[in-house]
Amino acid sequence: MDPLDPFRKAPEASALLFDVDGTLAPIAARPELARVPEATRAELERLVAKYLLVACVSGRAGSEAAALVAVAGIRYVGNHGLELLTVADALREDMAAFRDAVGFDVEDKGLSLSYHYRGATDERAARRQLQEVEARAREAGLDPRWGRKVLEVRPAVKADKGTAVQALLQEVPARLGLYAGDDTTDLDAFAGLERAGLDHALRIAVGSGESPKTLIGAADLVVESPEELATLLRGL
Repeated sequence: MDPLDPFRKAPEASALLFDVDGTLAPIAARPELARVPEATRAELERLVAKYLLVACVSGRAGSEAAALVAVAGIRYVGNHGLELLTVADALREDMAAFRDAVGFDVEDKGLSLSYHYRGATDERAARRQLQEVEARAREAGLDPRWGRKVLEVRPAVKADKGTAVQALLQEVPARLGLYAGDDTTDLDAFAGLERAGLDHALRIAVGSGESPKTLIGAADLVVESPEELATLLRGL
């Protein structure tokens, strides 16, 4: 059976959820250089008009994800779902204190910190240096996680892309759900989709040479690039 067919038959009961970087936008050398192709944006605009819910669950701040995707009608949740927490303001203070104590160049997203080493002169040496940051984060009671050439440091609270996916699905009367992502944190979203009690769930991995094998293994469907995902979306 075509895995998209159940969604086409019931758009009024279907939720479509996406990661942003590496999924809708190809990975760029630096986060500020990422772009969502116009063809992908056009497909998203069409889907917003047709489906019950279209949402983006990003590691970026929600406002940054919204500016990058730039499609009205999409529900944006940033910082891996941390933005949905009532204690978000206090957590921002904790993350700022850790950022200042470490003193490294960092993508500061308020509720989380991303230490990138993509493009470093010596990526292995840069990763070894970030392993020290990882250890300091654990000592500080924070939650460090490795992604695609990045160390992400988050508060150690029960919030991730999985809890965000569940919260979004609880906002609407969805019976079917689809999630597409490309990195380790998207495994949480896959799990959240499974826990949501839907009649039909589809987990899509956007593969690349950097994609974690665990994500590929957990997916129901694998596409090889954001461009291939956009092609797939034309079938919805």
